[in-house]
Amino acid sequence: MRIATFTHEGRTRSGIVEADSVRPFPDGVGVLDLLRDDRLGEAESLAQDPVPLAEVRLCAPFEPPTVRDFAVFEEHVEGMRRGKDPSGTIPDAWYEAPAFYFTNPYAVVGPDDEVPVPPGCAVFDFELEVAAVIGRAGRDLTPEQAREHIAGYLIMNDWSARDLQVREMQVGLGPAKGKDTATTLGPWLVTADELEPYRDADGLLRLALTASVNGTVVGRDLLSNMSWTFEELVAYASRGTWVRPGDVLGSGTCGNGGCLAELWGVRGRQDPPPLRPGDVVELTVEGIGSIRNTVVAGVEQVPIPPARKRPRTRP
Repeated sequence: MRIATFTHEGRTRSGIVEADSVRPFPDGVGVLDLLRDDRLGEAESLAQDPVPLAEVRLCAPFEPPTVRDFAVFEEHVEGMRRGKDPSGTIPDAWYEAPAFYFTNPYAVVGPDDEVPVPPGCAVFDFELEVAAVIGRAGRDLTPEQAREHIAGYLIMNDWSARDLQVREMQVGLGPAKGKDTATTLGPWLVTADELEPYRDADGLLRLALTASVNGTVVGRDLLSNMSWTFEELVAYASRGTWVRPGDVLGSGTCGNGGCLAELWGVRGRQDPPPLRPGDVVELTVEGIGSIRNTVVAGVEQVPIPPARKRPRTRP
């Protein structure tokens, strides 16, 4: 199944996408409700008369309680490292476990929404990812157990203010405002069973990934180039804590042009240039669909003073 959230005739509803139409659920039944109540299997029986897909505007499928973002494509990490070090040497720690950070669930936008340039950003970028969505709570899961906890998948664009990110990561706390303005999720939630035919012998999903800017393809990769499976990511995320329905776990950016910064690291120059207002970024994932966002001007940043030198007096 493909389950979307959309606006139609002034109402926001969720429903099952079938070919060129969507069959709405009753008012008040959203994707997150089905996940939390473990009722995804009942979705078909809830769906009502179809509405033409051309008459609706797609929204983000749901508002996730948490968003974890991993970095599991070796080629991407190498390309990003080459922006700092021409050798592109990847730290040994990267190979030991699938690292992730938490990003802002309040910044989620829909598959066709406009995306503002973050305040103070002059080097704006996209990131092509696929994300798994948790459908059942669990903790300390094995990868084998984790498969039963994945409800489905969607496309994720982890928009990045590269200049802000580079500056703030010097503090050693990871990205913050560099990733805080927008994360696109969509175009809908594709249930896990739909993608099983794409699974390879290593348990990875062999899906073609394509990124384009203003109609020009800038990146192509395969999701199966991940160095860990989604089940392994879920197992690691659940170590010593809970994953719960609606949690989103991003794969991290794919390689071979999954973002502009990787290309800049490989080429040694900003080619293609950073995103500007008016640019259209389209990301397509085989078996899932496409998301298409237009970059627009953001607000002016509100100045914050630098740190104050304090005398370090004591009581």
